[in-house]
Amino acid sequence: MIGVVMGTRWSRMSWAEKNELWARWRRGESLLDIARALQRVPSSVYEIVGAEGGIAPRSRRRSRLALTPTEREEISRQLARGASFRAIGRILGRAPSTISREVARNHGRPLYRAGSADWQAWRRSRRPKPCRLARHPALRRAVASKLARQWSPQQISGWLRYTFPGDPHMQVSPETIYRSLFIQSRGVLKRALLSDLRRQRHFRHARASQRVRPRQGQIIDAVSIRERPAEIADRAVPGHWEGDLLEGTKGTYVATLVERQSRFVMLVRVPNKETQTVIRALARRIRRLPDGLMRSLTWDRGNELAAHRAFTVATKVQVYFCDPQSPWQRGSNENTNGLLRQYLPHATDLSSYSQSRLDAIALRLNTRPRMTLAYRTPAAKLAEIVATTG
Repeated sequence: MIGVVMGTRWSRMSWAEKNELWARWRRGESLLDIARALQRVPSSVYEIVGAEGGIAPRSRRRSRLALTPTEREEISRQLARGASFRAIGRILGRAPSTISREVARNHGRPLYRAGSADWQAWRRSRRPKPCRLARHPALRRAVASKLARQWSPQQISGWLRYTFPGDPHMQVSPETIYRSLFIQSRGVLKRALLSDLRRQRHFRHARASQRVRPRQGQIIDAVSIRERPAEIADRAVPGHWEGDLLEGTKGTYVATLVERQSRFVMLVRVPNKETQTVIRALARRIRRLPDGLMRSLTWDRGNELAAHRAFTVATKVQVYFCDPQSPWQRGSNENTNGLLRQYLPHATDLSSYSQSRLDAIALRLNTRPRMTLAYRTPAAKLAEIVATTG
C-alpha cells in the first residue's frame, strides 16, 4: 500500500486542483507523483481517478452569467443586515429574482451561507447526459455479447458499421464502449466485462506512461530488415511473415507467427528457447502450409533464431532481422502478441498449453474482424489469398 506523504491534506479537493490532477494524469505521471505534487493523500487521488475510470473529464469552468463566490459573500453580508432582495440586486447589478432564487435554493434567509451555496451551485451545474448505450438497449445487448466473446471495442464498432450500415441506432464509437466500461456510474455495462478486454486494468492509463522494454541480441550473419525487398515492406505480395517468442513464467515460451498481408496467426509450442529446438518446431509447422505461402520471415534480435541459416536451408524461407532495440519494425507481430496476452497472460506457465489448445486460441484470433482488413477476418483474407494463388 502506498504510504501517506508528509504534509498531505485530507480536505475536499478544489476543482482547480482536480483540473491539475487530470492534466498531470494525461501527461503520464503516476498516482504517487500526482499526490506529492498536490500535497494530497495518494488514496484520495486514486479515488478521483478510479471514479472516472482513468478517463479525464472535460475541464470545468464557471459560466460568465453565474453568481461568483464574491457575489455570494456580498449576498450573505447584506442578508445579515436585513437588506431586501431588490436592494441586494441593485448593489450587485443583478435582477431581484436572481437573488430570490439563490437564497431560496440555499435554505432561505436565516441559513444562507456563501461557501456552501457556492459549492452546491457548482455541483448542480453538471449536466450529465445518458450515453448512447443507455439510450439504445439493442445496441447495448449487441456490444455486451461481443465483449463477452472477447472482441475489442474497436472490433465491435467496426463490425456494427459493417453489419448495420444504414441504422444509426446500431452505431457506437470504441471510445463510448471504453467509457461505459470504465466509468461505472453510467450503469450501462457490467464491470465484469472488463475481464474480457485484452489488457486487464481497473482504469485507463495515459499513453505517455507506457514504456517499451526492448530486447537485445547478436546474430551471426544476420540479414538486416533494411535489405528486405520493397514488395515485402509494402505488403503487396502475400507469404511474408513476422515472428517472435511470447514469454511466460518459469522460462516457458510460445512461438508466434503472423502473415503480413492477412494478419493470419499461427502459434507454435516450443519446449524451450534453444535455437535448435525453435527452428525445428517452426520448420515442422511451416511444412503444413500450402506451397509458397511462406516466403520470408522477419524476426526480432532474439538468439532463439541464431541458427537461421540452417532454418533457411531446411525450409527455403529467407529470414530478416530487425534493427537492435526496434521491435516496432515487426508491427503486425507486436500488435498480435498484445492481443494474445488476453489468452496467454504474462504470469502463466506456457508449457501447460498443448498444441491443440494453442490452435484453438489462434482460431479465435483468426475469426475476429480486424479494422486494418476493413473488418474482415484474417481467416477469410487468407482463404481469399489461397484461392487466388491456386
